Amino acid sequence: MAKPNLNDLLAFVTVAREGSFTRAAAQLGVTQSAVSQVLSALEARMRIRLLTRTTRSVAPTPAGERLLRAIGHRFDEIEAELEAITELRDKPAGTVRITSADGVLRTTLLPKLAPLMHQYPDIHIEFDVSYGFRDIVADRFDAGVRLGEAIDRDMIAVPIGPKLSMAAVASPAYWKKHGEPRTPRDLLSHRCINIRLPTHGGFYVWEFERRGQEQNVRVEGQVVCNASHHIVDAALQGLGIAYLPEDEFGSHIKEGRLVRVLESWCAPFPGYHLYYPSRRQSSPAFRLVVEALRL
Repeated sequence: MAKPNLNDLLAFVTVAREGSFTRAAAQLGVTQSAVSQVLSALEARMRIRLLTRTTRSVAPTPAGERLLRAIGHRFDEIEAELEAITELRDKPAGTVRITSADGVLRTTLLPKLAPLMHQYPDIHIEFDVSYGFRDIVADRFDAGVRLGEAIDRDMIAVPIGPKLSMAAVASPAYWKKHGEPRTPRDLLSHRCINIRLPTHGGFYVWEFERRGQEQNVRVEGQVVCNASHHIVDAALQGLGIAYLPEDEFGSHIKEGRLVRVLESWCAPFPGYHLYYPSRRQSSPAFRLVVEALRL
């Protein structure tokens, strides 16, 4: 059997990751038909189907999944090594891809990274706003941002913000009409603004703790959102109680547009961390990003 060359394997990895011949062709800088021909020839030489093709999508077969796991990260390592050569240039350059939630992008990432980008105009940063747990290796991100307690142990985690605490808030008009809860269990008789978890599809269970006592509450209400800024807007409209990290509410609490309750039940927890694979070969641009964000 003739051995596949690196270009054939790169075409396979790109199609498998993108789930599309069109997007893969755009990345590789060739035509869609050329990519399709390369993959068909590769499967013929290997005598096994690597991709399942439908009119709407392309997905790896079990054999394709195994090949992708075996070689995909190797192309990432080659790309990282090539980017590292930019150390020979006068100024660091390249693109750094970071996935995070919207709130921490507004409050932490942009404020800390804007001076860096002004200083190094050849550094480009692509932000991906996502509330799910993205696989940063499979999705080819350089790093992600999560709360410290949610990061896998095989990742390097760099704190980029202080400890946080959750806050349960509602508008003054809501509290005037419905009264304030004294314990987390009282929330069961209130209208609460739910958040649907993008990774699993269920509703977030509100977690409280005071002096070692935990109370988890499955709340109900008229409004369900999957993005924090919409939850804040709904609370400002008097549609119910919102429960998010305190910094998500900006100045609304301080300026009285939202009133906080159950504060003694909201214990502090590790704040946001930048995380990335421990085996990653860091480019100069990525190292500058890490240092700019480090707490």
